[in-house]
Amino acid sequence: MSDDFDLLETNSQEKTEKVDVNWGKAIDQMKSKLAQEDDPESRQKILNATLDNVVDMAEKDRSTLLDAIKDLTDYQDEVGIMFEGFSALNASEQKVIDDAIKRLERAKVELEDANNKPDTWWNNLWGRKSKINDAEAELKNAQKTRDAADNEAKAMFQQRIETADIQTLLNELSFKSQAAIKRLKDREVEIKEVEESLKTAIVDASNNHTKALQKKKEVEDKLETEYALLKQARQALEEVSDKQSTEYSAALSKVTTLEQKVEELEGLKNAYTTLAASKDSFVHKHNLTIKVLTSLRSNLQTHRAKLKSDTDERLKYYDGYVVALKARTDQEFAAILEHLGVKTDEHIGETLAAMHTASARARQEMMDNIPVHEKVMQGVYGSYAEALQEIREKDKSIQKNFAERYGIDMKEIFEDYYAADANAPSGDTAGKPASAPKPASTEDDLLG
Repeated sequence: MSDDFDLLETNSQEKTEKVDVNWGKAIDQMKSKLAQEDDPESRQKILNATLDNVVDMAEKDRSTLLDAIKDLTDYQDEVGIMFEGFSALNASEQKVIDDAIKRLERAKVELEDANNKPDTWWNNLWGRKSKINDAEAELKNAQKTRDAADNEAKAMFQQRIETADIQTLLNELSFKSQAAIKRLKDREVEIKEVEESLKTAIVDASNNHTKALQKKKEVEDKLETEYALLKQARQALEEVSDKQSTEYSAALSKVTTLEQKVEELEGLKNAYTTLAASKDSFVHKHNLTIKVLTSLRSNLQTHRAKLKSDTDERLKYYDGYVVALKARTDQEFAAILEHLGVKTDEHIGETLAAMHTASARARQEMMDNIPVHEKVMQGVYGSYAEALQEIREKDKSIQKNFAERYGIDMKEIFEDYYAADANAPSGDTAGKPASAPKPASTEDDLLG
């Protein structure tokens, strides 16, 4: 096994900016939401699962992930975690922050350059002061833009993940896990440094406790001496009989001086006693704090080690999940194509069968219509013969009329024609009447 496999390694050289964490209701809210995910019907869902059910389940996964990431993002704000360091921003979102940072840095440099120009009448003539004012205004605006950049990028990020697929959401969750691992490691380093400082504080407090006790002992020794002197002075004062004498005044002054010295020493004794007690108390407090911090650091190491290991495994697990979803989609697509192919086969078969039956039915209708056609033609020929008969009768009337009115005998002209069979076809040349003799031409022939 590789020597690099040390999940509990803490490198104190890698240190980032400390962040003050406001641990409060945010954690309880997160736990509450996670606790609501328990579904007693999950077994039945698995037993009765179909591809369509899986779609609904996957969509619920996406919705749950989306809510979790939103909550995590809001939680970052509550505990003071920098947004851009804890979320997988895309290029456009990251550009908002990068541009704001560059603008702010450029404004700082320009203001520094403007201030560094010597305050001479020549430079002032060429607008030194106005350039400083402009640079200060730009720095102020750049700072506002930088302060708002995180929120703008966050809004873009939130809008993007609203419609993100599961793979994008899983990537975001993995990114947050990686960021959390680094954050936990940084916190361990911070705790370790505080532990070391507390150890030093314990030594210092212990030394001060000892010194305070030593000073207290010295003061107590002095007090013992001064108390003895004060007792003697008071006794000497009582022995002076003349209260108005200079001897009495000197004795009283000595007593007063000794009383002041005793009072000062009593004050010092109390001070050193209190200081010794305080330092002793802080020795125990620091020791307790170190124990607590060590326990917390140990827990952080456990969480970080598990999170780091599980995240590595979870990435593979997520890959399998995403591939499974894609495979489900491919399977559904194949099923749709198969269904479409079967339906197409059915439709084409129906069309071909319809073509065959329609063709057969058309043939039957054609055969059925032959007698109808014949009947229709009989009617046509009958009407034709009837019309010819009427014409013949009309011609006879015309012939008679011509003979009576003009003395022209038309009989010769129409004789053979009328003798023909009235029902004979008009194209029958056998029944065609012979040409009538042409009348002799006269000078009065108007048609000549």
